[in-house]
Amino acid sequence: MKGPRGGGGRASRRTGLLAGLGGQNISLIGALAVVLVLFGVLDDNYLSLSNMQVIAEAATITGLLAIVQTVVVICGGLDISVGSQVGVASVVSAMVFTTTGSGAFLGMAAAAGVGILVGALNGLVIVHGRVNPTIATLAGLPVMVWILIVVAVAVHLLLKYTDIGRNLYAIGGNDTAARLAGIGINKYLIAVYTLIGVVAAVAGILLTARTGSGQPVSGSEGLELKAITAAALGGAALKGGKGGIGGTLLAVALLGCLENGLTVQGINTFWQNVAQGALLVTAVVLQQRRSGERAVGLPH
Repeated sequence: MKGPRGGGGRASRRTGLLAGLGGQNISLIGALAVVLVLFGVLDDNYLSLSNMQVIAEAATITGLLAIVQTVVVICGGLDISVGSQVGVASVVSAMVFTTTGSGAFLGMAAAAGVGILVGALNGLVIVHGRVNPTIATLAGLPVMVWILIVVAVAVHLLLKYTDIGRNLYAIGGNDTAARLAGIGINKYLIAVYTLIGVVAAVAGILLTARTGSGQPVSGSEGLELKAITAAALGGAALKGGKGGIGGTLLAVALLGCLENGLTVQGINTFWQNVAQGALLVTAVVLQQRRSGERAVGLPH
């Protein structure tokens, strides 16, 4: 009698673990494993510690942007200016550092100030100008990874265990109901876009530290697509009200490993962007299927 009970207990624990991970995250883990095995077979050095460090370093900046992009998407918004914001912060930090000679701290403070200003401006334009978010936002290795981890944990706790997080999900899920419940939607949206400006500034500072120079927009292009793709692949519904940081980080790891593998194999950057775009479209299609919504132009 003890055997069946023990087996049943283990089965229950496995079922509980799988349920906790969620179908979306399990799919991402599977895809990540396939990518690692595939490129590991094609290149002997792909799975080496040094290459994993390169992947982690490159994924840090994308990960920071994807985390805050997830928060924006959860509350029903979208910010496609994050790449430009990173470029601006990177150049500002480098310029202040080189022209004043006052040390790195002032350069970082200037970049953070620019990030706050740009993010708050985006939020004000969207809230008070009633402009669509997409249109409005158009106009050291261990240390870097630890920064990503700290930001990820902080945002995860904020979303999962605080009233602020619950209110953000409510705004994205049904803004009318949220307004009737007394949630200050405008205040939350301005705060969220300011947050993305701050984190974009941090990413810009890290980009400067990583490359040793100020990177203009051309040096940070494509980051917005990576951030949005990671958020969508991680389970954040682009219509709002759904998403989580765990799935986003798994998606960031998948994108980082895929990009590195394609680069090692000599695949042109253009086709890498095509692959990312295809992943984004796939994520959106899967979201539509899961939600049960009818595709446009198709019969019931």
